[in-house]
Amino acid sequence: MKQGEIWYASLDPTEGSEQAGFRPVLIVSGNLANEFAPVVLCCPITTKIKNYKGNPILDPSKQNGLKQKSEVMVIHLRSLSKNRLKQQIGRVDVKEIEQIKQTINHLLNY
Repeated sequence: MKQGEIWYASLDPTEGSEQAGFRPVLIVSGNLANEFAPVVLCCPITTKIKNYKGNPILDPSKQNGLKQKSEVMVIHLRSLSKNRLKQQIGRVDVKEIEQIKQTINHLLNY
């Protein structure tokens, strides 16, 4: 499991406004943590495009494995047990990871 990979994950059970269901997630935690920790930091991906500032919009491609235009929901960043990750479907480019890191930085500092 590496930073930038997209996996299908089971996010249930959830509470409140948390993203739920069996859906793609993008791993954003660093590779050293991903190698040794039992959890990974992930952002859920949705096909309900809201165009929230800082969220990458992904067009479907062979590389990312998505079937529809999708938005990475950075505000819903969460740690997931590796047991929740079921199947890798693709990956994103470094530019999307850098955009997510900037968005996380803004969320933490402003």
